Order: sequence, then structure tokens, then C-alpha cells
Amino acid sequence: MKVDGNDIRPIWPDKDGKTVRVIDQRLLPHEFVVAELKTVDHVITAIQDMFVRGAPLIGVTGAYGLYLAALRSPTKEPDNDYLIRESIRLKNARPTAVNLSWAIERVLKAVLSEKHSERPAKHSERIDAARREADAIAEEEALNCKNIGENGLGLIKEISEKKNGGTVNVLTHCNAGWLACIEYGTATAPIYAAFDNDIDIHVWVDETRPLNQGSRLTAWELGKYGIKHTIVTDNAGGHLMQHGMVDIVITGTDRSTYTGDVANKIGTYLKALAAKDNNIPFYVALPSSTFDWTIRDGVKEIPIEERNPDEVKYVQGLCQGKIISALISPADSAAKNFAFDVTPAELVTGFITERGVCKATEQDIMKMFPEKNSAGKK
Repeated sequence: MKVDGNDIRPIWPDKDGKTVRVIDQRLLPHEFVVAELKTVDHVITAIQDMFVRGAPLIGVTGAYGLYLAALRSPTKEPDNDYLIRESIRLKNARPTAVNLSWAIERVLKAVLSEKHSERPAKHSERIDAARREADAIAEEEALNCKNIGENGLGLIKEISEKKNGGTVNVLTHCNAGWLACIEYGTATAPIYAAFDNDIDIHVWVDETRPLNQGSRLTAWELGKYGIKHTIVTDNAGGHLMQHGMVDIVITGTDRSTYTGDVANKIGTYLKALAAKDNNIPFYVALPSSTFDWTIRDGVKEIPIEERNPDEVKYVQGLCQGKIISALISPADSAAKNFAFDVTPAELVTGFITERGVCKATEQDIMKMFPEKNSAGKK
């Protein structure tokens, strides 16, 4: 995507081949800082402390993390046990986003199965295999998001036609834009596609407490692209829907079951309830890498990450030219910080995937992805 006329992604390998660079999203929109990741520990910190966030981007970051692990193997020889240990450490960095384990397993499999002329691969060849697979995952996720945008465009175009070209109002939650992916985003991909097709579109941007990924990141993205948007408090969504000010809700997801349950940033469930009560379509945009093909009951089975309660008690912002953290609650009050909630399938109108749009039911999802049959959803 373009930022101030420059093409940029939230993650890219450095030309030196030894460093992975990421936008430090903790500092946006007030400071644009690029961080260098050189080791597995750097990658784990970047994922846990949210330099990077968003399911597809977390997955790609983990994939490059295993590449860095191979690159810096202490033995400089093929060492399966070492790579498996490092892959486990990387997968444990954040529990909810299924893309992380999916991407790491892909890179690990590529490295361990690398062979040349029926001989075991050399260490350098395994490093090359890790880099190729990580690069491939990044490009696939970028293409998936592009296709999500094209497939979701029809939903917005239909609303525009019903309104005789009037403004289409979309409500989003959290940041499911290119910052959370590689290109285009998931929930924002149809929005970008609509804008590029000259559809009059406006986005209601949930602030998304506690880390304000909507007001900080989604608003920054949309502003850079020139898309009309308005930041609202998290609890304003229901009011907007009651008064006919929302035409469609589109969110992303960090893990969705093949039965249609959706884990996404805390507060998504409440938006789905309000949408259902007001007969407003509620769509979830995701690449197939974000489906968990092993879980049926999202409410009972999807692990919900609890983060540092200080994220609830403090708020970050710009003050007199400096980014500061300010306490907003009594210092001795207890706080809980659930990062995600699960929206049951019956509240989801449909999924927007790289293959098309389908209902949030096991039957329709499996029809869209027939290779994930009941004999082997993997």
C-alpha cells in the first residue's frame, strides 16, 4: 500500500538477508518507526508486545522468525531438535491467532523435508528453504487479501445501487487493514476496492479500547488512502445502527471455526448483537489461513488471551509533542484485559474469503473449501 506516495508493507526482509524489518505499530499514528528483528527473541517480543498484530501479519512474522532461527542455528549444521524447539517458542508467543502456528508449521515442514538429489539438505539449503517458504506465505496472504477485496466489493456495490449511489456507511472494529495483514487488509479490503471503483463510501471507525487500534491505526490507514471516516467510541455502534446510520458491518477475525464461530478483538460480539437486532448485515472477512479446521465450538474451545491489565488502566497519546502513557483509573483498582471475544455463527451473516462469500455454516464453509473434508481438516 502507499503511504505518502511510497509503497510499503508492515513487514519485509532487509537486503542484508539477516534482518527482518517491521513497522512498530505501537507508535502510530504519531511516530513512524521501523524496528529491526534479528533473532527469535526479537520476533517473540515484537509479537507479544504488539509491534506487529493482526492474524495474517502475526503468521508472516512467525514464518520469518523461523527463518531467523535457521539462519542463526548455533551449530551451523542441520539440527531438527533446535528448529522444533524454536518453532514451539514462536507458536507460544500469542495463543489466539491460529495463523501463527499455521505459518510456522508450514516453514518447519519445508525446512525438515528439504532434500537435494536424494541426499540430506545442507544447513545453507535449509536456510534458503525457510526463506522461500516465508516469502511465499507473505505473497499468498497479500493475494488472498486482494481477492477478499474483490469478492466483498459486490456486497458494497449492491448497497450503493439500492441507495441510488448514496453514501455507503460501513462500521469496522479494531484494525483489520493492511497494517494487520500484508496488503489491502481483510475487513478493509472491500472498502479499498469500493473506493477504487468510485463508490461513495464512509467508514465508522470504532476506537477499539483498550489499545485503540481503530482510532490509531484504521483511521491512519484510511486517511492516508483518502477514504472518508469518522472515529466513534466503542459503545456508539448500537446507537448508529438504531438510527439507520450503518449499512453493513465488516470485521476481521483472529481465529474462526469451520462451523462459523468467530474470535476477534474484544467487543466484536456486542457489535454482532446490535447488528442482529437492527437487521444489519454482519460480515467477517478472512483468508483461509485464519480458519481453525480442528475446532467446532468457538465459545468453549478457542483460547482467549488475557493481556496486561495496565493496557486497560493506562492510555497512550501525544502530549506536547511527546508520546506518553497516562493513568486513567485509580492506581489500586483491579483490571482484567480480555483481548478477544467469540461471536457465535448464528450472528454472522457471512464470510468474505479469498474464494468468495459464503454463509457462516459448516455446510457452506466446507463447500467453499472441499479439500478440508471431515476425514482430515488440516
